Amino acid sequence: MKKLVLLFCFLIGALTVHADDYAYLTFETTSGWKVSVPVASLTISISGTTLTAGGQSFALTDLSKMYFSASDETTGIDTLTTHDWDEAVAVYDLNGRKVEKDQAKKGVYIVKTKQGTHKIVVQ
Repeated sequence: MKKLVLLFCFLIGALTVHADDYAYLTFETTSGWKVSVPVASLTISISGTTLTAGGQSFALTDLSKMYFSASDETTGIDTLTTHDWDEAVAVYDLNGRKVEKDQAKKGVYIVKTKQGTHKIVVQ
């Protein structure tokens, strides 16, 4: 019995150490985009059909899988909040032409905000 308890404790300790190797929870959408969220103080909630993890929100129907990863696997297309879009300093199309925010049609754009530069898709 003691051997079984020691083996069980060893296995739990090994799993705990192994889990520390993963710094990100990565979400992959059905379109192939990947967004990694740091696991440090990570909170996850589901409201209706929306999953929120850290500062990212996903429609459950758009998620194909999620998994823990050791590195940031974000594909580079970020989700901007309405607040970020409203505070955009400049918006450019992929040809480098400046576009007015209210004239952005469906497509991919480069958006400069106070927080950084983002590629976004307007659908």
